[in-house]
Amino acid sequence: MNKYIRVSLAGLAFLFVVNSFFSCKSKPEQKSEVIILDTVITVEPVFKYGLPVDSFLIETGVVKSNEYLSQILNTRGVGMGTIDKIARKSKSIFDVRKIKSGNTFTIFSTPDSIKKAHFFVYENSATTYTVFELFDSLNIYQGEKEIQTRLRTAQGIVETSLWNTMVNCGQDPMLALELSDIFAWTIDFFAIQKGDRFRVIYDEQFVDSTSIGIGEIYAVQFDHYGEENYAFIFDQDDRMDYFDEKGASLRKAFLKAPLKFSRISSRFSNSRMHPVLRIRRPHHGIDYAAPKGTPVMSIGDGTVIARAYQKRGGGNYLKIKHNSVYTTTYMHLSGYAKGVTTGSRVQQGQIIGYVGSTGLATGPHLDFRVHKNGSPIDPLKVKAPPVEPVKEKNIERYNVAKDSLLLELQKIEWDILMDN
Repeated sequence: MNKYIRVSLAGLAFLFVVNSFFSCKSKPEQKSEVIILDTVITVEPVFKYGLPVDSFLIETGVVKSNEYLSQILNTRGVGMGTIDKIARKSKSIFDVRKIKSGNTFTIFSTPDSIKKAHFFVYENSATTYTVFELFDSLNIYQGEKEIQTRLRTAQGIVETSLWNTMVNCGQDPMLALELSDIFAWTIDFFAIQKGDRFRVIYDEQFVDSTSIGIGEIYAVQFDHYGEENYAFIFDQDDRMDYFDEKGASLRKAFLKAPLKFSRISSRFSNSRMHPVLRIRRPHHGIDYAAPKGTPVMSIGDGTVIARAYQKRGGGNYLKIKHNSVYTTTYMHLSGYAKGVTTGSRVQQGQIIGYVGSTGLATGPHLDFRVHKNGSPIDPLKVKAPPVEPVKEKNIERYNVAKDSLLLELQKIEWDILMDN
């Protein structure tokens, strides 16, 4: 709703004419011509969550510990009947029981003495929000804030750890995790040493002028043990991935599954009814139902870091560290393949054990789990990155992009490493 402020200069012109008449009365032959102007100044309305701020009284707050939507709204004049209708109507969009303490909310009220609440907006995250209309049809809908990106450069020389280096350089320490993911197959980030250094070109994301994290990373140089390692982003076959200065892929692919299976009997879940214990608890893996003795394969190259019996229910299991980012676990095994022991190296596709029902299991199956940076992730959602290099048909386009990024990287000057 545009507002217009019409400024008439007629009054000012009149004063100017009168003043001219008296100041120039000794010269009646001199005439003054006045042009009267009529100027329109447009004031753009201010919106927040898609609502015009200047049309309401705005109250912003933070959800308190153990505070519910009913408490927030009822204390601001919204009846319990209306609140109940909102709660029931919003279930398919947002369950109001999932409102979290510490999250921000905003109430839009009428700009009068009644101050009737018309909108309640709950921020689900830094970028998403839910709008509750508190009048008429009581609509509920979700929206997203505009994310702005700013191109950044960063560099640092490691003193103690990559994380601390990011902090000391005033960078988002999450950038360290992003770099470890890009170079997961190239650099062992558990072996970072003093003097290793990096420089990077990336996007930082902002919402409401507040940084919310790292966006796209375009180019990286990471010197490890004196060896230069490069990563350049490139779009090949409608997929963005990272390649080195020669066009080779920085990643290796995992196998889709650790065995040839007949069916998935249980999926990744944060609350699954345990088939033996008959209680609900997280199941951060995939169960592959297969006959006892079915060969189990490692989904990628790596080192066996555990071979043991888990008393808590996993039975015979193996854990393999593939790099500084990914580990995989294989549980309920009936036995292990010959030569597979703690500390041994295994290859992608190598048989490491056999399906069984050891531990708490109702039948033979493999409980397969994947951890990324120490946190469990759904194995079915692990992206299988390409291993092929830049294709011949794309190499000229890649070299142009790579050379341009490399030139920008080289403009980032290193700090001097200071001894403690």
